[in-house]
Amino acid sequence: MGDKAQEYRGEHIIVYFDGRKCIHSRNCVLGRPEVFVPNAPGEWIHADSAPPDAVAEIAHNCPSGAITYERLDSGPPEHAPKVNVVRIRENGPLAFQAELRIAGQTTVYRATLCRCGASKNKPLCDGSHVGVGFVATGEPQTQESPALAQRDGAVVVKLAKNGPLLIEGNIEVVTGTGRTILRTRATALCRCGGSAVKPYCDGSHGKNGFVADAT
Repeated sequence: MGDKAQEYRGEHIIVYFDGRKCIHSRNCVLGRPEVFVPNAPGEWIHADSAPPDAVAEIAHNCPSGAITYERLDSGPPEHAPKVNVVRIRENGPLAFQAELRIAGQTTVYRATLCRCGASKNKPLCDGSHVGVGFVATGEPQTQESPALAQRDGAVVVKLAKNGPLLIEGNIEVVTGTGRTILRTRATALCRCGGSAVKPYCDGSHGKNGFVADAT
């Protein structure tokens, strides 16, 4: 699902960057411009230019998981969130924050998964939604759903062949403005771009010729 991340070592923290996961949210360069300096000669990440806690917090705010870190001091590592969520980006991807196992890969805590159907890096978003003019609301209607008995824990994302993302585990589906529209332990989310009930699958992949691997 990605090439080996680049390593930027500081005295107290190592920052890792996986460019294949990056969706250019720019949280890093806007939040800590002294640490993340794009289009500059030499290395663009300067791990010692801010306190390690601040650098770690920027990583936590990277929705794609492109930025991760390893503490070299006594600071804590990243941990799973207390509430698993998938956020619906307006005209864009599905941003997960949970203890994620995607297609049998190593556990990660953050990922942005394609829902336009056009990514060349499926299941990850690669920004193709912009080029293809993908249009999908980030504010779908709320469905009545009871509170989950447990809001954290492992979330497994399986890829149906030529079909949706199959989600298993406690998760809350959240709009771009933070409104929870569904609490569930299992759902199928559209990744072909054609569903009339986005973000959920309605079987449109079977009609529009969507092709994607299964895992």
